[in-house]
Amino acid sequence: MSLYKQVRDIWKKPKQNLQELWRERLIAWRKEPVTVKIERPTRIDRARSLGYKAKQGYIVVRQRVMRGGHTRPQIRKGRRPKRYGTRLDLTKNYKQVAEERVQKKFVNLVVLNSYWVAKDGKNYWFEIILVDPHHPVIKSDKNINWVCQPKRHSRVFHGQTSAGKKGRGLKK
Repeated sequence: MSLYKQVRDIWKKPKQNLQELWRERLIAWRKEPVTVKIERPTRIDRARSLGYKAKQGYIVVRQRVMRGGHTRPQIRKGRRPKRYGTRLDLTKNYKQVAEERVQKKFVNLVVLNSYWVAKDGKNYWFEIILVDPHHPVIKSDKNINWVCQPKRHSRVFHGQTSAGKKGRGLKK
């Protein structure tokens, strides 16, 4: 059995001692900022299957997204807007929302893909794989240099990532 398959099996069925580790991790992650650039992926098997390589030009970011029914924030003062509803019915999934927020933060990078990491009662955490299209290592790699084209730079907002295609109904 390969190493990545063993890691995948551990993620599917965590043992008792790993659950304590996860509880500690979630406590630490809640105290962190919403968007955190991390050194290496938490789920190396999933990151590798989605295109991550451990070389220059690849960046991994952990993004926190609040769970819930996408309610609008309450208006504290002033008048109520004309089209103010109590709920927003979004067709976007949480993964796509996380990818878009990361793309807004890291404008000069391109979102390659993302994967789920954890959730608790209040938040989801996703790790997003970003690629630097201006890096010489990325430009010279024939497998990933398609992100260097200018039309690929805003692929998140056009629903071209895996989560975006799923939200648009193209995965069936």
